[in-house]
Order: sequence, then C-alpha cells, then structure tokens
Amino acid sequence: MNKKVLRNTVVFIVLVILSGWIGFLVDSTLPEQPKGDSPGMGIWLVLPMLTAVAITIFSRGNWKDFGFKPNFKGNIKWYLIAALIFPVVTAAVLIIGVTTKWIDLSTFDFRPLVLVFSSTLLFNFIKNIFDGAPLHGYLTSQLLKLDLNDWKIYLIVGGLWGIWHIPYYLIFLPETDIQAVLPVNRTIFSIFMTITIVFWAVMFVELYRITKSIWPGIILHMVEDSLINPLVISGFISIAAGKEILISPIFGIITTILYLLVGLGIRAYRKQASQIMFSEIKEERSFPN
Repeated sequence: MNKKVLRNTVVFIVLVILSGWIGFLVDSTLPEQPKGDSPGMGIWLVLPMLTAVAITIFSRGNWKDFGFKPNFKGNIKWYLIAALIFPVVTAAVLIIGVTTKWIDLSTFDFRPLVLVFSSTLLFNFIKNIFDGAPLHGYLTSQLLKLDLNDWKIYLIVGGLWGIWHIPYYLIFLPETDIQAVLPVNRTIFSIFMTITIVFWAVMFVELYRITKSIWPGIILHMVEDSLINPLVISGFISIAAGKEILISPIFGIITTILYLLVGLGIRAYRKQASQIMFSEIKEERSFPN
C-alpha cells in the first residue's frame, strides 16, 4: 500500500470532517449570522477543495486526480445522462406518488418552477464545484490508488460526504427548509440525509470513474439543487403526512433506491466496457502486426 497516498487521504478525510465545525467556531466569534449565509458556512463549503489543493501542492501530487479536464471526447452522452437523471427519476417518483395518492400536484405550476430552475443553475453550478466534487474526484482517485474495491469506495466517499454535511444540517440550514422537507428535529433529519447521500454517492463516483472528470457529477448535482429542492421546499408539490420517508423526491426510500439502481447501472456499463477493452488489448498483443 502506498503510504504517502494513505497519509494524504487520512489528512484529507480528517480536515473535511472538521471543516464545518471550524466554520461554526468562526461564526460563534462573530455577531449573529443569518442561517444559510454566513462566513462559517463559506468555510465549510470551500475547505475540502482547498485541502485537496494544498495536499497536492505540498506532496507534489498529480493534478489529474481532480478530474478538472472535461474529457468531452467520447463522453458527451454521460454529460447528457447526468443532466437527465434527476428529472427522469423525479418524474417517475411523481407518477408513483400521484398514483398512490401520496403526492398532491394541485399546487404544481410548471412555469414558475422552470423560472426557479433556470435562475439558479449558474449559482448551483459554481457552488457544486466545491460541494462534493473534491470527494467524487480527488478522494475517489486516491482510494483507487489504494486498491480499494468499489463498495469500500462508495462507503468511504458517501460516508464522508454525508458526515461533511452534518454541521450544515445541524447548524447552517434554516429551520424552515428542514420542516418543509421533513417535520422532524435536526438530528433525525441529519441521519436521514446522511444515509441518502451514501446511496447517491454511487452515481457520482461512477460518473467520475467512467469519464475521468468531475464535470458530469457537478452537472448532476447542479440539476438536483435547481430542480428537486425547490420542488419540495417551495411547495410545488404536497406529500401526505407520514409518506415523506417513502416518496419524497429528496430522500424517500423509493427515490433513493431508484438513484442507487442508476448508479449501479453506470457501474455495470463501466465494468463491461473495461472487459471489452481488456479483451481487445489482449487480442492485439496475441496477434502483433
């Protein structure tokens, strides 16, 4: 095992876990800050990327690990797939919800939703360069160097991504947003969302692995933030009380299973493509020109 990579990975994980609490300590020394918009929340958001950059500089690491190169050639379909995953799955969830009468669309208005969606895309694109991308890209690349299997990578990346969000759910996120999604206390909300993030991580990790780029994952996350969150938080749909855990477009069990299946589908495609490529290389070596 590469001790240098292991050391850098441990340092990265520790600082990512601490980032939100460092932000909380900063906010605690300042006058009262608005929820969802404070210097501490800014520190929480950017520290993982800054940590990955600093480690790469001081350890003379490989900048390719970040996946900043878009790698459009041969991957345009994955950019398109990334943009469509959340709308398609959400449409399926809404159909299931309406059929079972767990979701009420009487307040749904398409035009205002499109306006909210389009007006927040750029902000969410920039934000998501920091939110998750250092984990889906940099951390995944380091775990691959440590020869960890797929399931351990999903668990570590997803687990860390979820743990990193805990200060956000416990401290930074406005209470009104929590109650709009699920009427529970912050601790229970944090548990539900952390579990959901672990399952979601499979999609993000696999998009990075199959394209060697963080940008499809950033587009995936951008669409999620601009579509799913307003759909629920802004009241475009109503979910029957007690059915949120089953059908919520954000964290419902049915929804989460669908996203897991999407991630595993991308994984199956990647593994099949790798086998085909390996077979072609083996044949070329067996029959030299």
